[in-house]
Amino acid sequence: MSRIVTITLNPAIDVYTSVEHLSSDTKLRCASERRDAGGGGINVARVIRRLGGDALAIYAAGGAVGSLLEHLVMSEGVHTLETPIDGETRESFTVAERSSGKEFRFVLPGPSITEQDLQRVLETFEGLAPQFPLYVVCSGSLPPGAPVDAYARIAVLAKKHGCRVVLDASGDALRAALQTGAVYLAKPSLNEFKELVRQPLGTTDAIVAAARGYIASGDAEIIVVTLGASGAIVVTSNQAMIAPAIAAPVVSSVGAGDSFLGALIWALDTGHPLPDAFRYALAAGAASLGAEGTQLCAQADVEALLPRADLKFMPHRSDEPAIAGSDAPPSA
Repeated sequence: MSRIVTITLNPAIDVYTSVEHLSSDTKLRCASERRDAGGGGINVARVIRRLGGDALAIYAAGGAVGSLLEHLVMSEGVHTLETPIDGETRESFTVAERSSGKEFRFVLPGPSITEQDLQRVLETFEGLAPQFPLYVVCSGSLPPGAPVDAYARIAVLAKKHGCRVVLDASGDALRAALQTGAVYLAKPSLNEFKELVRQPLGTTDAIVAAARGYIASGDAEIIVVTLGASGAIVVTSNQAMIAPAIAAPVVSSVGAGDSFLGALIWALDTGHPLPDAFRYALAAGAASLGAEGTQLCAQADVEALLPRADLKFMPHRSDEPAIAGSDAPPSA
């Protein structure tokens, strides 16, 4: 049994191509396309596999695109448990404009998921008994029709079986899951964290204080706030670390966050202390930038970039103003 299980409720096949110039006045002749399995949890499992780990990907999929998705995931050596749904699995498209270096991402909503579909996903997870994983990673957007507490219900179930729940979500889905107290690690982006906290969070100290407020409230043990090109912040009850992003050539930013999270959980699972796991996450995020589409990171590139991860440990302030957790009021 894998020690890491990922759950993806809205997977996709990511299609990547390029054109010289984007224009609305003529047909756009694209370069050859590539297709990769996508969706947050699936990408996390792919990264873990590339780093030499083992992960089981549970996901909801249907139709001809769902069959192709299964083939693509399994071709990378990732173990899968597909939960069938009636709808057709989505495709997402990224078009790179070669003349400017810009990427244009078109993300389809995906098929509607019913309460019965969600229940089948929960039953698939329960079917792992008697041996449950150490980590359960819930990652990616919720599909249309999914209840806002979908991740919350998965988190409660996983924690009941002794799993550490890792959450990469946003909005009400993130809020609902944190309120259960069943989340071990949450990884919002800065904008997602601002939306959650309902505060401007204009300084590093404010971000750390807000994260510690959620940790003190029992909503999570670790909060990782990704800052895009500015790096990331990792916060626990007694430790805070900040690091800039590792400078690397950018071919495509698709999947960088999933590479970051996959490497972080892989490193923690293999016994690395949190600071070293943070370094691996930074290296994987940077390594993924050099690959087209959602090819994600390669192990050799991660290892090459690892020495360039530069962490700064922030002093713990006893007078640090705590921002309340789940019930933080909106700012004036």
